Amino acid sequence: MQPLSLPPRLLMGPGPINCYPRVLSAMSTQLVGQYDPTMTSYMNEVMELYRRVFNTKNQQTFLIDGTSRAGIEAALVSCLEPGDKVLIPIFGRFGHLLAEIAERADAEVHTIEVPWGEVFDPQQIEDAIKKVQPKLLAIVQGDTSTTMFQPLEELGEICRAHDVLFYTDATASIGGNPLEVDAWKIDAVSVGLQKCLGGPSGSAPITLSDRFVSCVRKRAHVEAGIRDAHHQGSSGMRIRSNYFDLPMIMDYWGDERLNHHTEAATMLFGSRECAIQLLNEGQDAVIQRHQLAGDAMLQGVLAMGLKPFGNLKHKMTNVVGVHIPDNVDGEKIRHDLLTIFNIEIGTSFGPLKGKVWRIGTMGYNARQDAVLHTLQSLETVLRRAGFALPAGAAVDAAMSVYAGEK
Repeated sequence: MQPLSLPPRLLMGPGPINCYPRVLSAMSTQLVGQYDPTMTSYMNEVMELYRRVFNTKNQQTFLIDGTSRAGIEAALVSCLEPGDKVLIPIFGRFGHLLAEIAERADAEVHTIEVPWGEVFDPQQIEDAIKKVQPKLLAIVQGDTSTTMFQPLEELGEICRAHDVLFYTDATASIGGNPLEVDAWKIDAVSVGLQKCLGGPSGSAPITLSDRFVSCVRKRAHVEAGIRDAHHQGSSGMRIRSNYFDLPMIMDYWGDERLNHHTEAATMLFGSRECAIQLLNEGQDAVIQRHQLAGDAMLQGVLAMGLKPFGNLKHKMTNVVGVHIPDNVDGEKIRHDLLTIFNIEIGTSFGPLKGKVWRIGTMGYNARQDAVLHTLQSLETVLRRAGFALPAGAAVDAAMSVYAGEK
């Protein structure tokens, strides 16, 4: 068998993306035991780093070992008991995912929807909360299926006023868009590394407010074999998933270090570097870099005569949706970009499948050379496919953005 040999792809889709080099380097570090003082010290350091990433003082801030979906599932199955009401506003594919996970937890799921390409007004959500009276509001902040960014600033106050817990999945948005967990009164947030944080999929940072912790602690359970006399039984129904049992995971990350699983050390090392990369550059600077790259990509797309998808007032900084022209074979364009220029862009799902491309500018790839190379290559492939467009206009438009002329 030959060693791994992957093509040098430039990943300019909705994620995953190319990792920061420091992240890849950290992930090649040799292991130590999971209870080695060096290891537990790094676990504690990661908790503190991600408090800063999330802009929170939450003690319970740590990693779920698994992809971003693992973080979502841990939050929902640990909070929701059978019959609990949950309200899920859906504006894209990943709202449907939240609903499915909640349904599998046997919650009573209530949804409201807006057309793909739009987001919710806070009043719509408050009206639904008054009607449903849920235990939990669960919503996606940035949905890459539509490229839309749901404002969250007012929702925490609304939830507190109606005694509702507030959870959001911010996988696609964190790092490239504002997220203020404490200031916005969000009770639980889970994310992944593979978008603006510039790492690989496989670790799901999560943060939990004291309100959320009090809720899930009622269902706390300690496994036979590690249970001691001082451990209390749960007052609520035992969480149906062992692996995604948040109280058990909190006990593993806490002072008692109760064994739950073997921490994915390589992912912890990578997660640590993702946080350091963000914090060293500065959160505001990273958001501005994503905004600049996203604006440049958008202006380049417009200059080619392509039509962006959705309400641009609510577009994420880090991904743009593009209507595939009627006379263009969208999958052939993606194939040629990949096989000729080594550039990957995405298509979409559901009602947008085959109708929209999604072009990302995230993490390590939110930089000028990646934007310009993608636009120039897309222009070439489109032109050779017979699509009429002004030669060089896309790159010129993007360079004007970077020069501060637009």
